[in-house]
Amino acid sequence: MDKTIREVLAESVQVSGTFIEDNVSGLTALAEKIASVFLQDGKLLICGNGGSAADAQHMAAEFVNRFQLERPPLPAMALTTDTSVITSIGNDYSFEDIFEKQVKALGVAGDILLVITTSGASSNLVSAVNAARKKRLFTAGLLGKDGGELRLLLDMALIVKNGVTARIQEAHIIAEHILCQLVDYILFQRHLETN
Repeated sequence: MDKTIREVLAESVQVSGTFIEDNVSGLTALAEKIASVFLQDGKLLICGNGGSAADAQHMAAEFVNRFQLERPPLPAMALTTDTSVITSIGNDYSFEDIFEKQVKALGVAGDILLVITTSGASSNLVSAVNAARKKRLFTAGLLGKDGGELRLLLDMALIVKNGVTARIQEAHIIAEHILCQLVDYILFQRHLETN
């Protein structure tokens, strides 16, 4: 069992490390975009399925409450949390529509939609991105495997090029924490260094 633990750790560190190193400029650009949207009174909408739904909620909580800095709340919303909305859409229409309808209802031009998926192929996320593009939201994604259909639809796609769901999720959570920390830095600390 000790060997298994060490093998999992080594694989996780390798996959996450490679993903972050390959996407330093992308993570920086996405953090700058999120910060600029917040400065213009826009909001961040986040969605995903399964473990990625939990990531969406986790990330929204870091922005609305706080990450590491004491600072004002930031406008982020997980589209995975309202069970009445999700189940009514799923029941009356289809599971494919659960995020699309929320984007249509809540998203406005200038907001950001961030999708999180280990496959890049979730049909409900594809529908959400298509709706967001029609409403002129900026679209970004934390994806896995080869990025799937979403890599071609998004304004910005950051892809963990690995086939193991657990390793992709581990890389995504590091990226999400990096984004939270960078956005806080951009909004609340960077100006201190230039003064």
